[in-house]
Amino acid sequence: MKKLVILLAVLVAATPVMAQWGNLQAISIKHWKVSKDFTLAVAAMMPEDGYDFKPNPEEMVFGQLMFHIASSNAGSCGMVIGKKLPIQKPEKFDKATVTKILTESFDFCLSAQESMTDQQADALTGPEGRQSTGVERLWSAFTHTAHHRGQAEVYLRVKGLKPPQYRF
Repeated sequence: MKKLVILLAVLVAATPVMAQWGNLQAISIKHWKVSKDFTLAVAAMMPEDGYDFKPNPEEMVFGQLMFHIASSNAGSCGMVIGKKLPIQKPEKFDKATVTKILTESFDFCLSAQESMTDQQADALTGPEGRQSTGVERLWSAFTHTAHHRGQAEVYLRVKGLKPPQYRF
């Protein structure tokens, strides 16, 4: 009887942890959709000839920057659910190619979040010393996208273009 009580106590204590993803899933998906729309709006704002532009020699060209967001998103979301999105580095970082890859990466991440289990949300992934839970990895990818999207907005401003307005 004592073992049963202990087991029940452990299960009750673990329930809030195991339910974390379920509570966050809708919020995460909502904000990833906003991030997708806003990132694609930033990408669309840059004219075709601006995809080869970089404001200084140390930066990536705009097309590479957008591809970097896409490949990072795909890698992070794929790591969480144990699947890969076969993204290949394009020979040319033109607007149509990069926008297609960027869209696919966001769709993959949204699909990953919709199918992600509580176990995947809590599981540690990544190399030794840099492991994160699935939820942490999604948060990291989300902030990584925001960081580089902000960088892309500066590229637009340097070209004399006003970035799209962010909508929450």
